[in-house]
Amino acid sequence: MDLKKLIDTDTVVFWFRRDLRLADNAGLYRALKEHNAVLPVFIFDTAILDKLEDKADKRVEFIHDALRVLKNQLAESGSSLLVFNGTPEEFFGSIKPKMVYTNHDYEPYARQRDQRIADILAANGSTLKTYKDQVIFEKDEVTKDDGNPYTVFTPYSKKWKAKLEAFYYKSYPVEKYSKSFKKVKPLPFPSLADIGFKKTNAKFPERNIKQSIVEHYHETRDYPAVAGTTKLSVHLRFGTVSIRKLVQIALKKNETWLNELIWRDFYHMILWHFPKVEKAFKPQYDRIKWRNNEAEFNAWCKGQTGYPIVDAGMRELNETGFMHNRVRMIVASFLTKHLLIDWRWGEAYFAKKLLDFDLAANNGGWQWASGSGCDAAPYFRVFNPHLQTQKFDPDLKYIRKWVPEVDSPAYHKPIVQHEFARKRVLEVYQKALKT
Repeated sequence: MDLKKLIDTDTVVFWFRRDLRLADNAGLYRALKEHNAVLPVFIFDTAILDKLEDKADKRVEFIHDALRVLKNQLAESGSSLLVFNGTPEEFFGSIKPKMVYTNHDYEPYARQRDQRIADILAANGSTLKTYKDQVIFEKDEVTKDDGNPYTVFTPYSKKWKAKLEAFYYKSYPVEKYSKSFKKVKPLPFPSLADIGFKKTNAKFPERNIKQSIVEHYHETRDYPAVAGTTKLSVHLRFGTVSIRKLVQIALKKNETWLNELIWRDFYHMILWHFPKVEKAFKPQYDRIKWRNNEAEFNAWCKGQTGYPIVDAGMRELNETGFMHNRVRMIVASFLTKHLLIDWRWGEAYFAKKLLDFDLAANNGGWQWASGSGCDAAPYFRVFNPHLQTQKFDPDLKYIRKWVPEVDSPAYHKPIVQHEFARKRVLEVYQKALKT
């Protein structure tokens, strides 16, 4: 394909990233409103994909499926989607578009990448324009009165809600400007094999928003055997749904669900201001002497710890790429507190397996569980898996689904006793935090 011929100096590029939808897309709306001949582009970034060890990665297949939907929708406007396999630097270094539009990404790699692309485009006489799309409030939009970022959720959420007006969650009417897409014949669409991956035939959560679940979310969200959560996290992660649409619904239906969306904004704000995610947010927690027993870590990964609620969560994750949020807290507490394994090990495993993996939320959640993060659970809170089971899966419906051998002699014996582990972790944490 002759990219220079397809993307000439009259063509405006819209670069899809974490926003794989046409409707209510901030950057796309701006591009279409301000220009004609807008060509949508997606780049399978080999700088990211080459690091994925498993070439049957569910997330790549999810993206691939979402792109096929986009391409079909664009065909209705007489346009198409250009899919490029390589690095953004290679792509933008080979063309000279009139301008490039995209939406903000707050992760450290993305910020560095976007600066490099902006420099490449500037050298060719073009411009990169980016917009807020994946959160309601970003960067410095919700701060303390002195302008400093919040590091505790509750006051942040109060300020967030106080600032919220319809302006911030109204939808962008992209459809009004659909005539501004560049008219092109259908462009080649690579298969998964073309980009070096395999089909998994995974069953992905539906994109539609089940309002009945939202209405009862505060009552059902902690019970993993119940269909009590929307499972929209993967759609939020890749932008196949709009955060503004979800906030519109949350404001009408359920404040508890709204608070979960605010947590998401909070973690992205934290990542923006404190991008050193490989370190504990609270520096003294880097003094903890982790045991990091590899055999015990492997047992945790495989769901063979002898603690049924932990094992059920890990098996669900390994098979589906999803884990219920209450169970995420339990398994993370178990790894860091019962086994005294560095939270970064768990974070990295989740990063490989979670369909909805998002650096901001994953890092924030793991640091919360270990006590080392902003607004984290206190270090002396050690979840008792047995009590958690009694409260949230009393009939063992969730556990028996994923650990069918739980009642048989074949089931693993506990790799550590709860009371012993609790006493040990408190001693280790206290020693580290006092030095």
